[in-house]
Amino acid sequence: MARRNPLTLLFALLLAPSLLPAQTDNHADRVEWFRDQGFGLFIHWSVDSQLGSVISHSLVGASDDYTQRFFEDLPKTFNPRKFYPGDWAALAKLAGFRYVVFTAKHHSGFCMFETKSTQFGIMNTPFQRDITGEVLKAFKAQGIAPGIYFSPDDFHWLHEHNIAIRRHVDEVSPEKNAALLAYDQAQVKELLTQYGPVSVIFFDGPAGGLREVAWQTQPEIVVTRGALQTPEQYVPGIPLEGAWEANLTMGTQWQYKPTNETYKSGKQLIMTLVETRAKGGNLLLNVGPKPDGELPIEQEERLREIALWMAVNREAIYAVRPWVITNEGDVWFTKRKDAPTVYATVSGDRWKYGEWRDVTIRSIRATASTEVSVLGQNDRELEYRPDVIPKTTWKQESDGLHIRAMHAQRLYNNREWPNPVVLKITNAQAAFEPPIVKTGNAFWNSANRSATLQGTLEKIGNAPKVSVGFQYQHIRGLDVDERGESWHDTEFKTITAPGPFEIVLHGLTPGDSYAFRAVVRHPLVTMYGPDVKFSAKP
Repeated sequence: MARRNPLTLLFALLLAPSLLPAQTDNHADRVEWFRDQGFGLFIHWSVDSQLGSVISHSLVGASDDYTQRFFEDLPKTFNPRKFYPGDWAALAKLAGFRYVVFTAKHHSGFCMFETKSTQFGIMNTPFQRDITGEVLKAFKAQGIAPGIYFSPDDFHWLHEHNIAIRRHVDEVSPEKNAALLAYDQAQVKELLTQYGPVSVIFFDGPAGGLREVAWQTQPEIVVTRGALQTPEQYVPGIPLEGAWEANLTMGTQWQYKPTNETYKSGKQLIMTLVETRAKGGNLLLNVGPKPDGELPIEQEERLREIALWMAVNREAIYAVRPWVITNEGDVWFTKRKDAPTVYATVSGDRWKYGEWRDVTIRSIRATASTEVSVLGQNDRELEYRPDVIPKTTWKQESDGLHIRAMHAQRLYNNREWPNPVVLKITNAQAAFEPPIVKTGNAFWNSANRSATLQGTLEKIGNAPKVSVGFQYQHIRGLDVDERGESWHDTEFKTITAPGPFEIVLHGLTPGDSYAFRAVVRHPLVTMYGPDVKFSAKP
């Protein structure tokens, strides 16, 4: 028989569905504010950081003795004596983060905040301080908007109620379990009444009945996961409609991983930010503090590399929207949302200090009042070289806008700068209409173990012919919003007019799940359709 918390029934009455608010979505002006911010810091930290394990998930399928040690022993040794959230916030400010999302409660149910709902939390550790409150206060002091991550899943609650620890089944979902929903609602209410205004909340699981409490308690809050698209560990192939947020790790794990970890380079992270903004999304980039409260040096190093790049180029990141196309090869675009100014982020090979480079952009047409410059530099001085004037010049030709520019700002002592340089182009006009492709359906043929993938080329763009096909990836066993890192190409075919097309794909594993997307390869740009899931039914 499940043990019942007497507070559960009270919470259920106080937060009965009939009393929930009428608001059912984020306020439009707040969503617009959110889109302008562009860059958020995710912080995954909980009691099991002491083990260097995946946060919370090790409890699924765990033995009774492991579960007991997790719930009873780990809190006794969690004492982050080097926790100085002001240091985190100051570094985040330098790195250009505009909002923070902190894990107040992850799936294990361990509360990193002071709560009356459970003893399984930070106030019952040797540390005995409200970490969530201190983090939000420190980031607010730096002008960074405060945000909270909250898991509707609660493994400790399930354990207390003699329910097997699982995910994505009705018994453990608050949407199907009224007592768990009431428990979660009470915690959300606590979080949104204890710390003043909270700008963002991220529900990592079924959000029904919780986002409504959030909007009721703080009507101006932006619910991200639970109301917006939040792709996990990948950036979609195309700009998604409206506001969305990609959330990614620096390495392979959300929480601190002291062993067997592989980190992305600073350049990879910067280009992920650029690509996300070019596609109209926000990037929520994760760090995982050590159990003593310090950030791992590898993560701090990457944040400082990002900080230097953002000190020079942040104008291309904030309050921008997608250009007519996301990129031309290694050149990625963002556009000011309130002006005809386009930022062209040039990646690819290193652009050496003091080196001239010629860049041709085919999607932009200059006007009589266009000006082109390199962000961060004045185009007048090259250090120690008074004979060189690094003035950016440009000329509109029939095949595109030809730009000649020099990287003239010395950012490293050895004059080696591995990260992208940004060109600012004012009063820009679109030079061509890009192709548009849509992803259709997938039909599985169990007899010959093949899938017929369908798509439609809606616009061919300014080209006599294009190549169309698909990309696919295996997604079995991944979380709802998670995707793998690599896509595989199907064959491609050439077409000369808009219309439907299909490709037969062999070699899939019966019973597994896949994602696929349509692709069109135009002479100037490659465009993608939305991702669609399908199952290779046995």
